[in-house]
Amino acid sequence: MHRSLIRPVHSYVGQDGILRRIGNPPGVGPGITYGPIANRRQVTNLPYKLALLLLFVFCTLATAEPADWIYTAHYVVTMDPQHRLIEDGAIAIRADRIVGVGKRADIEKQFQARQRLDRPTALIMPGLVNTHTHAAMSLLRGIADDLRLQDWLEKYIFPAEAKNVTPDFVLWGTRLACLEMMLSGTTTYVDMYYFEDRVAQATKEAGMRGVLGETILQFKSPDSATPKDALQLTEKFLQQYHGDPLIVAAVAPHAIFTNTDADLRAARKLADKYKAPLLIHLSETKRENDDALKTRGMSPTRLLDLLGVLEGPVIAAHGVWLDDADMKILKAHATGIAHCPSSNMKLASGVAAIGKLFSLGIPVGLGTDGPAGSNNDFDLMEEMNLAANLQKVTTGDPTALPAEQAIAMATILGARVAGLDKEIGSLEPGKRADLITLRLDRPHAVPMYNVYSQIVYALKGSDVEDVVVNGKPIVREGRSLTLNQISILAKAKEYGAKIAASLK
Repeated sequence: MHRSLIRPVHSYVGQDGILRRIGNPPGVGPGITYGPIANRRQVTNLPYKLALLLLFVFCTLATAEPADWIYTAHYVVTMDPQHRLIEDGAIAIRADRIVGVGKRADIEKQFQARQRLDRPTALIMPGLVNTHTHAAMSLLRGIADDLRLQDWLEKYIFPAEAKNVTPDFVLWGTRLACLEMMLSGTTTYVDMYYFEDRVAQATKEAGMRGVLGETILQFKSPDSATPKDALQLTEKFLQQYHGDPLIVAAVAPHAIFTNTDADLRAARKLADKYKAPLLIHLSETKRENDDALKTRGMSPTRLLDLLGVLEGPVIAAHGVWLDDADMKILKAHATGIAHCPSSNMKLASGVAAIGKLFSLGIPVGLGTDGPAGSNNDFDLMEEMNLAANLQKVTTGDPTALPAEQAIAMATILGARVAGLDKEIGSLEPGKRADLITLRLDRPHAVPMYNVYSQIVYALKGSDVEDVVVNGKPIVREGRSLTLNQISILAKAKEYGAKIAASLK
């Protein structure tokens, strides 16, 4: 039976009164030997035995480093610069940081932890990073499927949002999204939507990490009557969450076709003022590119470059219709790309040239996009699988985007796109303690010949067992420790009925 193995760290004496340790504690002479070896002399005086035990424990504690947690597993997938894969591995955590990663025996020798969690039939890997989504749209899941992007946006989504999106809608929609994301292994996500202060509230309630951008549009939106109002609201949001340990506030002009040049420049200026990232949709569809070439005489990327929008940290979602010149511009500005395979397939937007982006050294992460028709779920494990297979079938090359690289996109490369790779994305001493465990004891998980391939091509979001963010457990044995699933699902159903009625 699969069960949790949480226990305190301690030394012990066997029932036969023998200290279970090879070798003598410091200060004990050679006449007495402890441990299961031949010709040992048992200590029969109980107070003397206890004294020796206390001496041993004291010496152990004096040499071991303190830790709050030790996590052990069959494998530790580090995604560090060497991509170390550690069998029978362990991780030590102190406060919100990783302090040790290595073989279990070595970590147990080096650290004395207050608590531990042993997962002998699981693996530990970095928490997943979703580089593009619209979390609160979970309450619009499936509202308009099987449509082209512009039709989907203009005829269904914008009208539905105008009728239904309120601060309370965003709060509960984000709670639902965070619940789904955490249970499938996402620990950090990049979001663009409205009332982002409510998005931040729900994210912190969940204990997750978020790069959250207040959306700026050239027309009236649910939280702003004008672009000027949206910029002012964004600045307030930037001020409110400056220096927050879990929230990175961002500026999020929607796209070149929903923003004026002046508003795009203003968004860049505001992001620079607060040293914040800028989030934007870029070259998602052929129509977007064709319209830009026809009306502006240049590609969307060239336009953003000309306007100075790329002069600073930018997370550009999609990048499906980038040409070679666009890619060189993005490389020069160190712009990150959020690749959304489910969304690009479902909306027939096309396939991003991931191989070319990688060959230029452009960081590419994975995103689910929003669940209101462009994907319908937040499962980043699924996105790894789709990203790898989509590149193979479109290039005709089965070696394109191997499993290990797909995992990097969901972890360390995603963290780089989000501007957080110094803090998260890999399991290394000094980094934030963001990690997940994946079960390896289910039918689809055995046998296993290659850990990376198993993760991408066999394991599922439902295999996530534990989730830790900033050193704090937020999921244990597949159940949220921070969000009330019953109340969230009930509220989601209530909103579903209300939204359906509003569209009749």
